[in-house]
Amino acid sequence: MPGHPVPLGFVFRSRAKDEKAAAAEQAQLTDSPQTRDPQAPKGRPTPKRSEARTQRRSVANTPTTRKEASRRSREERRAALEKQRKALAGGDERYLPARDKGPVRRFARDYIDSRFNVAEYFLPMAVVILVLSMVRVGQLQTIALLLWLVVIVLIVLDSFVTGFRLKKRLAEKFPDDNKRGAVAYALMRSLQMRRLRLPKPQVKRGERP
Repeated sequence: MPGHPVPLGFVFRSRAKDEKAAAAEQAQLTDSPQTRDPQAPKGRPTPKRSEARTQRRSVANTPTTRKEASRRSREERRAALEKQRKALAGGDERYLPARDKGPVRRFARDYIDSRFNVAEYFLPMAVVILVLSMVRVGQLQTIALLLWLVVIVLIVLDSFVTGFRLKKRLAEKFPDDNKRGAVAYALMRSLQMRRLRLPKPQVKRGERP
């Protein structure tokens, strides 16, 4: 029998305690006793207050679920449509649809709104002609047909003259801008009654744009 028996605590000592002790000794060896200089670089730049605030807002506004993302998308779309509606009523260039934006389109609208156009009376005249054509009287139906032909001819002639003059004015006023589609845009506007036009007219009749 041995004279010095091995203690049981040494045999069954926890391995976890040994690993923790080794880690603590390694940390003591690697840690520097000196404190870090406050002016020393931290390995990354300190974000500005505005940037940090923006990041916090971005994190806070990020939708967490698909339902939340869909709801926010609908709200943003509704807000954009509301801004566009107000812009169409007031002429605010910032929120107008793409087809109505720009100084060229603005001038084309003002040119049409500043004059009388035969085409803008097309709808009421078409209603009158339709009523006359439905009456079972031969003379009235003949008159309705003649009126229809006269209206069509007047609209074509007026649109041709308006388009020619507008194209000339655009070339003089905007020689370097893109004027593609501006004349057709103006002629389509001339087919609408003045009170129904969008964006709303910003000039009076007879006022030079």
